[in-house]
Amino acid sequence: MNDNHFKYSTSVIILPFLLVLSLWILFWVDIRFHLNLVQFGINPRTFFGLIGIICAPFLHGNLEHLYNNSIPLIVLLTALRYFYRDIFFKVILNGIVLSGFITWVIGRESIHIGASSLIYVLASFIFFKGIMTKYYRLVALSLLVVLVYGSMIWYIFPNVKEGISWEGHLAGLITGFVFALIYKTPEYRKIIKYDWEHPNYDPSEDKFMQRFDENGNFVNPPVIEEEDVEKETSLPELNFIYHYKENKIEE
Repeated sequence: MNDNHFKYSTSVIILPFLLVLSLWILFWVDIRFHLNLVQFGINPRTFFGLIGIICAPFLHGNLEHLYNNSIPLIVLLTALRYFYRDIFFKVILNGIVLSGFITWVIGRESIHIGASSLIYVLASFIFFKGIMTKYYRLVALSLLVVLVYGSMIWYIFPNVKEGISWEGHLAGLITGFVFALIYKTPEYRKIIKYDWEHPNYDPSEDKFMQRFDENGNFVNPPVIEEEDVEKETSLPELNFIYHYKENKIEE
């Protein structure tokens, strides 16, 4: 597989936009009709809290919470769709389920909501998968994720910031790493290896190296036929035609 695998389509923009738009619509409906949907978040180790595994990423406590999650979601979802289109939906859907379940297991006795865990799934997957592929474009994408979102790593630890679900962040990081290991991606263009790079390379059998002695001097230069030299150096016959025109000067 080569660079042709990365082709732009309208879905690269539309799908991330629609997903984030759905979060804003649900938030507006919750506020407008006073539904108190926050109660459907992840409540760890309770039977009713299991519903939050699916619902939590779509629920947000306030406008600032939703806004802070929207921008990285659009960026990371766009990158995922463009570079990993074949597993786009697998990473999102299974990422929501697995990270939500891990949060349900390890979380504090509180209601955990927000798309932060999904953001960590995406950032973790894109980073680790890009490094594992060793393909220059995906490695560059991994480094870009670290440059832009590298500071998020601090929020997987407890007591870094009050009011955040560090358990959800940690669950997302773990999930993304696991997906990077188990999800297969196309075999990208492999780096060409020359004969002298192989472990069994023998210089004495290399026809090119046989032209040099141990000091690097030419001992067997290639033979160039005289006819070939004439063909390369001879120029086609050119005919020049000159037309004389008198230049009249009027005073």
